[in-house]
Amino acid sequence: MKVPRDRLIDRVKGVVFNINLVRASLTNDITNQHSPNLPTQECSMKSKDNFENRPARENYLVFGKPDLRREEIDEVIATLESGWIGTGPRVEKFEENFRSYVGARHAVAVSSCTAAMYLSFLELGIGAGDEVITSPFTFASTANVVIHAGATPIFVDIDRRTKNIDPAHIEQAITPNTKAILPIHYAGRPCDMDSILDIAKRHGLYVVEDAAHAIGAEYQGHKIGTLGDITAFSFYVTKNVVTGEGGMLTTQNAAYADNIRLKSMHGLSKSAWNRFSKTGNTRYEVVTPGFSYNMTDIQAALGLPQLARLESNLRRREAIWRAYDEAFQDLPVYLPAPVPSTIRHARHLYTLLIKCDLVDITREEVTIALAKENIGTGVNFISLHLQPYYRDMYHLSPGDFPNALFASERTLSLPLSSALSDGDVEDVIAALHRILSRVRLKNRIQTVD
Repeated sequence: MKVPRDRLIDRVKGVVFNINLVRASLTNDITNQHSPNLPTQECSMKSKDNFENRPARENYLVFGKPDLRREEIDEVIATLESGWIGTGPRVEKFEENFRSYVGARHAVAVSSCTAAMYLSFLELGIGAGDEVITSPFTFASTANVVIHAGATPIFVDIDRRTKNIDPAHIEQAITPNTKAILPIHYAGRPCDMDSILDIAKRHGLYVVEDAAHAIGAEYQGHKIGTLGDITAFSFYVTKNVVTGEGGMLTTQNAAYADNIRLKSMHGLSKSAWNRFSKTGNTRYEVVTPGFSYNMTDIQAALGLPQLARLESNLRRREAIWRAYDEAFQDLPVYLPAPVPSTIRHARHLYTLLIKCDLVDITREEVTIALAKENIGTGVNFISLHLQPYYRDMYHLSPGDFPNALFASERTLSLPLSSALSDGDVEDVIAALHRILSRVRLKNRIQTVD
């Protein structure tokens, strides 16, 4: 999708911004070099409240709006009318369709991506005294599950351009207690899996992938979900496939899948569907102390039509992504890093970094201003080493992971969904232009080499 330039000009008419001056000092590239020209200090918090114009749109545009259509409604109604709304035939079908789409040998539907990761660590025997290497630039659940399993999360810094874990730092963090690597495919962009898998193989480590953002992503021709020992996916309300809450794990190991499925349903030898359906048998055995981590047929009913539309929805996301890239290239922001031909990006999050070392505005001020324009945004993420629990428990300092710190202070996610209309996309573009075109340049222009 390409937003007509004349329409965009009309939408932002009256905006004054000295593009030529800014172009001389900006680059849309970010490196990992820590030089005097690469600030890591917290951006200026000087407040300005000068965005009092009429909003870019009348109604508030929700960030991460799910794309729910008539097919989902009909499938949910059919599920309700069937009389079976717990874990049953629709979950089985969803698992099989997802397994087939990813190309994995096994798929197990669960209640969340968090549950999928936690069950994975239990199955791999990771617990007290063990260490799991992961990125701090992620949602809390990634590290929380490591702690709940009894192990210790060991953070290493990210690549500043991709926001993914930097393999160059992983090997340095390995100790005799290291048992696994937990990469996060940030925003839907696959990590450098060749390097990660090579490190894991040489050191005898498991690889559990957090693919909450990465449904549909590919790495060198292989879909995410087929590379590591176990991969966890999310179907949360903002994700590319939505079941309200829900998750899936994929693996090539039959024993892992069987044991995790058992643990996800109280450790019972038979599911409720296998006990109470017409062909079932009510007798069961408790073979392990399990959990109530199973997905329901109502959730699967939402997911089935969306999984069928995943490829067409991804094409729409790609079109919106291109429109954003074109529209924002002259603004004081770092665009998402270009995607090489060797990977396929799932386009889950469109995340900019505000050049708040160049212009006199902070990320927080931009989010507030966009809210006044009736545009919802996200902050993905504030690095875990800056969060009180992890900071205090593991005695971490902001400068321990400078790239994660840099991104945390500047990151801003814009609405990206196959549910967005062309008009919605134009509203986002117009609003961000209006805001960033009115801010003052700082006296000292700093650049990122």
